[in-house]
Amino acid sequence: MINRDRFPLDPWRLVEAQYSTDDLGAAETIFAVGNGYLGIRGSSEVGGRASEHGTFVNGFHEVYPIQHAEQAFGFAEVGQTIINAPDAKVMRVYVDDEPLALETADLRDYERALDFRTGQLTMSLLWILPSGKEVRVETRRMVSFDERHLALASVRVTVLNADAAVTISCQVINRQDRDSEYGVAQAENGFDPRKADQFSERVLQPSESWHDGLRTALSYKVTNSGMTLGVIADHRIETENHYDARTVVEPDLAKSVFRVRASAGVPTQVTKYFSYHTGDDVAPRELLNRGRRTVDRALALGEEKILERQARWCEAYWKRSDVEIEGQDELQQATRWCLFQIAQASARADELGIPAKGVSGSGYGGHYFWDTECYVVPFLAYTSPQWARNALRMRYLMLPAARRRAKQMHEAGALFPWRTINGEEASAYYAAGTAQYHINADVTFALGKYVRAADDTDFLHREGADIAVETARLWATLGFWRFGTNGQAETFHIHGVTGPDEYTTVVNDNLYTNVMARNNLRYAVSTVRHMAEHASADYDRLCTRLGLHPAEIEAWEAAADAMHIPYSDDLGIHPQDAVFLEKEVWDVANTPDDQHPLLLHFHPLVIYRYQVLKQPDVVLALFLQGNHFSAEEKLADFEYYDPLTTGDSTLSSVVQTVLAAEVGYSDLALEYFKQAAFVDLANLHSNTSDGVHVASAAGVWTGLVSGFGGMRDHAGHLSFDPRLPADWSGIRFALQWQGVQLHVTIKQDSITVEAETDKRVDFSVRGEHHWLTGGSVTVPLDDSAPRIPGRPTLRKYANERREDGSRLSASIPDAEIRRGAHPGIEDLT
Repeated sequence: MINRDRFPLDPWRLVEAQYSTDDLGAAETIFAVGNGYLGIRGSSEVGGRASEHGTFVNGFHEVYPIQHAEQAFGFAEVGQTIINAPDAKVMRVYVDDEPLALETADLRDYERALDFRTGQLTMSLLWILPSGKEVRVETRRMVSFDERHLALASVRVTVLNADAAVTISCQVINRQDRDSEYGVAQAENGFDPRKADQFSERVLQPSESWHDGLRTALSYKVTNSGMTLGVIADHRIETENHYDARTVVEPDLAKSVFRVRASAGVPTQVTKYFSYHTGDDVAPRELLNRGRRTVDRALALGEEKILERQARWCEAYWKRSDVEIEGQDELQQATRWCLFQIAQASARADELGIPAKGVSGSGYGGHYFWDTECYVVPFLAYTSPQWARNALRMRYLMLPAARRRAKQMHEAGALFPWRTINGEEASAYYAAGTAQYHINADVTFALGKYVRAADDTDFLHREGADIAVETARLWATLGFWRFGTNGQAETFHIHGVTGPDEYTTVVNDNLYTNVMARNNLRYAVSTVRHMAEHASADYDRLCTRLGLHPAEIEAWEAAADAMHIPYSDDLGIHPQDAVFLEKEVWDVANTPDDQHPLLLHFHPLVIYRYQVLKQPDVVLALFLQGNHFSAEEKLADFEYYDPLTTGDSTLSSVVQTVLAAEVGYSDLALEYFKQAAFVDLANLHSNTSDGVHVASAAGVWTGLVSGFGGMRDHAGHLSFDPRLPADWSGIRFALQWQGVQLHVTIKQDSITVEAETDKRVDFSVRGEHHWLTGGSVTVPLDDSAPRIPGRPTLRKYANERREDGSRLSASIPDAEIRRGAHPGIEDLT
């Protein structure tokens, strides 16, 4: 999937050996560095064109009124989008006043590398000037995991074969509002709702700016959101060459320029230490004072110690997070790149959300989605539980806004927004936004996942229980009871919702929503009852704080027990919703590649009339709530829905990997896993330029550990049912489970679980119970796991009929019958 001449294989680094402008945006994303709070895209600091010179601070955003063509009550009113923060990485290089521009320079020995073990982005090149002078340029960039607000960049310039005049111009530029002399590639044309909104008015209003020697400061207030930002940069130069330096500061530009009389072979290095601080209407001067202290500490440490700390941090991260894949070097590199991206998106988010693109790009406007709870938080819960707790605290802090939204939608409790930065709903298209009420159940699912894995009842009792209770309250009023002929309430239904599959919207009894809502209700019941029995003081405070009454708990339990779970006796599958099977089937297999994603080529109403999936709703429910479905049901459902899935969502291949492995489609599981692993590295969805697909990256871990490793923790019980691909010799991964660090090694014929401490750990392997207290346990595996060749096809259902002659499912007509039958989709086949 990757050009290995340009990107040579290295299991611990992403290396670029040839510079190219063909895919600037994608390259800037995959070489971005960040820590969850601050992110810097991979555009060059020394000079050259860029797709987006992006510097992003998590949560730093502007707001604007959403212009609806036709307004209605309850529509989202205020949009939010992340801001391109001032760019402090710039360190332009001139030799004899000739600028280094990577796209036109005569480059030799070029290498750029993102090192996963050191957390650094480096570049080295040999620049040959027309005069024949040879210049070695080396750069280094990192965003500190240890110091949340700190970044560091350096450039080292050596004229190898002659004396020359070298200038290094270090700058901080407000690119959000200021035209720059540095090139920006032509923006992509066309409609794409996944991209960030753009502003025509000034966003960053200059506040205080100054310089003190080689230290510069810029600060701003955002026009409408009122947020503030301060950026401080300071510089150190190391050289035996003679030089002078001068500094100039303007409202949107700060420059520290070093002019060097370079002797042949004598290097000059400039290191820049810079910090970003943001706040909600915090005085800019206060933010600059914080930045001063951040930079002072960095200067006291020095570059070498800062880099050593970064490497130690990364070493600890990999010890608890790495997944080793024996003999699969390409997948090993892709996996480690994905896992490193999760760290860069979440490590120092520190109770901010985890944006869908992390801090690597402006895609989706920097918004937080349900992806975090279903894909990212589980990975964090098993590897870096403190980060998972931080992510969940963000949802707790958003409860006041979620309560207001529920009230506006005439429901009790809280309704978390579909997409947001500040806690308010920012999705203008309600059918594929607000209607996705499952966000409530996803948040509570993540809460339960974290509490079980980390055994953190303290967080649950003090704050997490509020999430469980308020989300349960919403389901109790959103749903309704259907009565039987005897007048007794029999089944509980939820209507007018949208599941994760955004190609099917505003439906009744969406299976995913109902299954997850049931889990939400039951989790709230068990949490509150457990608190009443074992933590009475916390329970009393909860009841007082939320006005909780025991009758509510009984109502939640009754609704959960009676939740309607759609099922078709005719087909032996779970319909995605009440009318899904009544629709005609979209011929996914014969839809041209250039008509994907469908959302960019067909009106929503065209898509909504068909059985066609952006991502597999039912299949995701089978994974997240797998203990409520039989093996036979999982196989039947997977075989029905897999051929209907377009894969237009990057989350599709992740969950398809897990279920394909579980039900026996081993080769297909590996195919889907490869798609997930290379979503961004190979730009498979043609939008990597907008930023990393963070949830998909986390899903790569899920595909390995839960798919091929068969790990589950249903009802708090840790279990394994390995399903390795046939040509894999083994995988090894770490898990933190209830305070114990586990190491799991899976071979084709065995699984070994090793514990670092002597606390007892219980688990099962293919239904057989095991336990250990320190040491390790090895369990033999037989070869009885099913392996189904090929991939499922819907055609086996096409001609099956009921006794009355009607089809069990909409047929898949021949191409010549379909062509021209539906205006607007004549060219589907």
